Amino acid sequence: MQRIQDIAIKVETPEGTQTSHGNALPIMHEIHHALQRFSAEGEQSCIDLRSLPFGPGDEEELLRLLGRGEINMTMDALGESTIWETAFSGVWVVDHRNAEGERVALQIEIGSVPQIVFSQQEDIVDAIDRLEEQLGLASP
Repeated sequence: MQRIQDIAIKVETPEGTQTSHGNALPIMHEIHHALQRFSAEGEQSCIDLRSLPFGPGDEEELLRLLGRGEINMTMDALGESTIWETAFSGVWVVDHRNAEGERVALQIEIGSVPQIVFSQQEDIVDAIDRLEEQLGLASP
């Protein structure tokens, strides 16, 4: 006698449709609230998408809903980071990859500019020192 757990089941979706588990819409609501806080209070936010329990198709659906804006950036710091503004001003996608090209972080940042783009104070001080040296302004 055949048992129910021995029956093979194949789930098919119509061609051209994206399977999603419905997690994109709650994240869109979270982004909406974060954008409201940023507009009213200047509070920047970051949502770590890799820490969320996305099912197959959820990440793609979220990125589709967010769309693409006019700004795209690429950084090379211990691997390539791709940064783009979504179709919603102030909502950014930051995709970090290591030297081997493997994704190490995927984040949504809400703010004027993603934090990774800002120069660090230590780097600015180092730049002043190097510029002074190049201009012969460094004290002996």
